[in-house]
Amino acid sequence: LFLAVCAVGIGGTFQYGYNVSIINAPTQHIHKFLNETWSSRYHKELNPDLLTFLWSVIASIFSLGGLCGALIGGSMAIRLGRKGALLMNNVIAILASILMGISFPTGLFELLIAGRFLIGINSGIGLCVQPLYIGEFAPKHLRGGLAMGTSIFLTGGILTGQIIGLRELLGGEKHWPLLLSSSCVPALAQLLFLPWFPESPRYLFIDRGDELSCAKALKRFHGSSEYQREMEDIQRECFALDGEKPKKPWQLFTDRGVRWQLITVIVMTMGQQLSGINAIYFYATYVFEQAGILAEKIPYVTLGTGVCECLTALSCVRNNYVGRRYLIIGGYLLMTLWCTVLTFSLTYQELYPWVPYLSMTCVFAFILSFGLGPGGITNTLTAEIFVQSSRPAAQMIAGTVSWISFFTVGMLFPFIVNGLKQYCFVVFLLECFFVAAFIFLIIPETKNKSFLEIKKEFHKLNFGRNA
Repeated sequence: LFLAVCAVGIGGTFQYGYNVSIINAPTQHIHKFLNETWSSRYHKELNPDLLTFLWSVIASIFSLGGLCGALIGGSMAIRLGRKGALLMNNVIAILASILMGISFPTGLFELLIAGRFLIGINSGIGLCVQPLYIGEFAPKHLRGGLAMGTSIFLTGGILTGQIIGLRELLGGEKHWPLLLSSSCVPALAQLLFLPWFPESPRYLFIDRGDELSCAKALKRFHGSSEYQREMEDIQRECFALDGEKPKKPWQLFTDRGVRWQLITVIVMTMGQQLSGINAIYFYATYVFEQAGILAEKIPYVTLGTGVCECLTALSCVRNNYVGRRYLIIGGYLLMTLWCTVLTFSLTYQELYPWVPYLSMTCVFAFILSFGLGPGGITNTLTAEIFVQSSRPAAQMIAGTVSWISFFTVGMLFPFIVNGLKQYCFVVFLLECFFVAAFIFLIIPETKNKSFLEIKKEFHKLNFGRNA
């Protein structure tokens, strides 16, 4: 089970975290490349406004690719299987790496844009299919811990990208094309290791009707002595579905039986993206400067933020045993607290010499709190609260909401910060508090429950307590 999570994660959410992270290091080098390419091609200087536009396209088209990937990820998981979709996804990553790698020697910045779009598609598919696959092969008593592999590899990807992007490694002027094309390495690793593992047992039995292959897969994942219990659980779910085919995303919006599950996914996914984590990273450099850290040393201190997220995700594997609701509600409430303290510390930054260090503490504490709940549990819950026929469509909807929110935050965030300054955290603390209240009032505990048991909990919400 552990090795399967590693094989799935290295080419899944690791790619997303890695490619979000590595684009920051070569910003100035890409600006220079765009200027030189434009001058050699058109024999005139590149207009500063056009340079800003081209850089914005290179940075933001990743989100557009992610949205496209989320829209097709569920369909791929149904047609090719969970494992088959992940394997095919690596072809996209390798093609993207080639395009980004040859953009500099060929002098074609258009290839860099195309490569970023394709790697966005790869990330969108990975974020959609990986939680599906892990959630379906994990035994219910370990589902929470194993599902944290999604968060661990995502944060691990961010941290690895921060390290590889240091100027002493691949972040320098000579090596930035290698940095961008290095995303082929995790893709090749997954192509090497994932074929050794079986397809999702639930997909084989419920979607394909292949009981023999399902039993073989369960024996591989759970062992010959333990697989029978999971087999019975899959059979019960299959019987309850009564031959129901996988649903399309638009069908979920008209199905009263999944109304509150769908609302829950949308609220949690938007809450995760709009929680203020981007604001924290934006303000981190300013906070570190105010604390007296030299500008050239800040990239190394910023590594600490990546380490914080990664360590929290790892600790959540153990903490998942206390329950999903406790973790995610606690995470949001702690983020509300740190937003409040950070607002005050940034307002009175100049008043006392120790205040910048309080701001620094808040930055790390907020990141730890995000990793404790919203960062790790959101994907786990999305995979748990739907049955087999609705799960791929739900992941597509969650992915679409996530990428649209990610893009919206990227577009509106600079205006929010410029308009409200440090008071922008008041907006985020209110958002965190309301999401915590929603989860407290609506979402049942899912720990150690089968998918059918979780469905029954939501049945009371969807059809009334007396249903």
